[in-house]
Amino acid sequence: MQLVHTPQHTQLSLFEAFMAQPLAPILKETVEAPWSCEPEVFSELSLRGAAGSCLSLLAPILRELSEEQDARWLTLIAPPASLTQAWLRDAGLNRERILLLQPRGAQSAQQLTCEALRLGRSHTVVSWLNPLNATAKQQLISAAHIGDAQSLNIRLG
Repeated sequence: MQLVHTPQHTQLSLFEAFMAQPLAPILKETVEAPWSCEPEVFSELSLRGAAGSCLSLLAPILRELSEEQDARWLTLIAPPASLTQAWLRDAGLNRERILLLQPRGAQSAQQLTCEALRLGRSHTVVSWLNPLNATAKQQLISAAHIGDAQSLNIRLG
């Protein structure tokens, strides 16, 4: 004797079952939404550990930025004391394309960073601003848009 089973309902594929869930309309909108073509102008990198280790992690990023095809500067605003000309050379950075700037007088590192971004003479301005609140971040973003530049803030912890 042979038993033949005929299913009473059809089984949904995994994708159909997933898309039938209440979350499906939200996911569908997200997937179908166009990607923004406008690049982000602000990035932040948080590094924790010994100064030497942090610089070792930072070296390839700065090296890549110093070799950028853009003819403008890579500007470093108020870097830590351990980031010296000798370190830049030893890390293989193109020192001819790097500006090291320190704030003067009553000028803060935040103000100098905004000014360097706004002027547009740098493709990327790297800062070491800790802590960076929402207002300060928005000032950097606005200045970067004006100068068609990128802002990279390094948080050391």
